[in-house]
Amino acid sequence: MKICLIASSGGHFEQILMLKPLIEQHGGFIVTEKTDYATEVDFAKTFYLKQVNRHEWKFPFLMLINLFKSLKIFVSEKPDLIISTGALSVIPMCLIAKLFKKKLIFIESFAKVTSPTLTGKLLYKYADQFYVQWESMLEIYPNAIFKGGIY
Repeated sequence: MKICLIASSGGHFEQILMLKPLIEQHGGFIVTEKTDYATEVDFAKTFYLKQVNRHEWKFPFLMLINLFKSLKIFVSEKPDLIISTGALSVIPMCLIAKLFKKKLIFIESFAKVTSPTLTGKLLYKYADQFYVQWESMLEIYPNAIFKGGIY
């Protein structure tokens, strides 16, 4: 099984790195945003997407670029499972995975205790498994799985 761990930079990336043992056990790769934030890892191949901010005028263009980059990565790497902690830049890869009938696991952000993320609200409809890190989030995502925090 080949696993794709995908997350935007910052806290989402730090959370996805907690799943390093899955890559070490099964093999796979990481996809994140290219920023000034340190995203170098020594245990897996890393691919980079454009950083996305929904409040910028170029948001739609960056999402389109990320769609094509994600498709290229998906076709070349052929993952069996995509695991994501968000945010916006991950949406194309997650939807491509579902289009190709691959498994998608989404883990809602640890920072969200009482309200959903935009990415979480969208991917809740598509994820094969949807995890929340706080029991209170089961009120928002009733079909989610609560196993505690990823840390």
